Amino acid sequence: MAGDVKKLKMHSKTIHAGPPPDGGTGCVSTPIFQTSTFAFKDAEHGAALFSKESQGYIYTRMGNPTTQALEENVAVLENGCGALATSSGMAAVTTLYMTFLGQGIHMVSTDCVYGPSRVVMERDFSRFGVAYSYVDTTDIDNVKEAFRSNTKLLFIETPANPTIAISDIAACASLAHEQGAILAVDNTFMSPYLQRPLDLGADVVMHSMTKFINGHSDVVAGMIVCKDQALLNRIRSVLHYHGGTIDPHQAWLVQRGLKTLPLRMDKCQKNAVKLASFLENHPKVEWVKYPGLRSHPQYELAKRQMDGPGALISFGVKGGLAAGRTVMNSVQLATLAVSLGGIETLIQHPASMTHAAMTKKDKEEAGITDELIRLSVGCEDYEDLEHDLDQALDKI
Repeated sequence: MAGDVKKLKMHSKTIHAGPPPDGGTGCVSTPIFQTSTFAFKDAEHGAALFSKESQGYIYTRMGNPTTQALEENVAVLENGCGALATSSGMAAVTTLYMTFLGQGIHMVSTDCVYGPSRVVMERDFSRFGVAYSYVDTTDIDNVKEAFRSNTKLLFIETPANPTIAISDIAACASLAHEQGAILAVDNTFMSPYLQRPLDLGADVVMHSMTKFINGHSDVVAGMIVCKDQALLNRIRSVLHYHGGTIDPHQAWLVQRGLKTLPLRMDKCQKNAVKLASFLENHPKVEWVKYPGLRSHPQYELAKRQMDGPGALISFGVKGGLAAGRTVMNSVQLATLAVSLGGIETLIQHPASMTHAAMTKKDKEEAGITDELIRLSVGCEDYEDLEHDLDQALDKI
């Protein structure tokens, strides 16, 4: 498009950032370049591409016009210098780990980070001599105490999965940089529409684009966005050699979903605000964690660093796990399934599902209790969602 897309407001940015790469046809939608390899003009051209003396495409694992359009779009939304699309959210996580960690290097991370992000560290990366500390990163003193002389990465998720605990990104960035470490933030729960960690001092942002960015529960994908070009180049080298890159059709589907991100987020967040209040006042609900409620421990911080409370709610019902199972087995509109961020409302039990691989002790310390139910609020009519939860709670 003409002009500087970075100056546009968020709805316009989401639609127009990362223009279609095929300018010759005038196509409005980015084409799907469904090819594994690209022809060179001559031997000299091929050599120049490999030496990076010329810009262009070689092999889709190393770059593709469809993928690049999506990367440019998300980079603009996050105010980053560039981005790298991955085959899944976990491909983004493991790529970050492989870039910044190694034998004798230490990482500090959020104790209630997404379950697989923790499992691959404790089960796999630990085998290669990587050290780690999982702490409650909502308290910056905990983070400070966990740092060691060999700490090179601070990896936080905020809001955290599934406790909706919120960490101070600016404070974490300041501490990490004082210690010579990188701050990476998992921004999946908020999306760039509601939170932009790079603006608050983070060095790297990652997303499971499976969730809000795609928004339709039909694609698995991830994204890494960097503030600094040198960091981006460092991560790109790891990603391209280890092969966790996205395929063109997958990238096209995500970009298609991304165009409606603000519309979807506005609707599901509006529903979540009402549902959180409804649940907090329900006689069969013990507690509710939602950034839009004044009862949330980090309510004021959420208002400062987020543009809205989002669409994820965690709550506990009176009667513990048995009562929670009754609720999940009784919903009729909400779908009992893992993942989040789709147009439909999803409900699940983290302790026995997404975080089942964690030890009972680790789950308890992270606040992932047996009565905790996680609700990803969708775009249905609010009255239907309230009725569904009400009738399910009445079954307790």
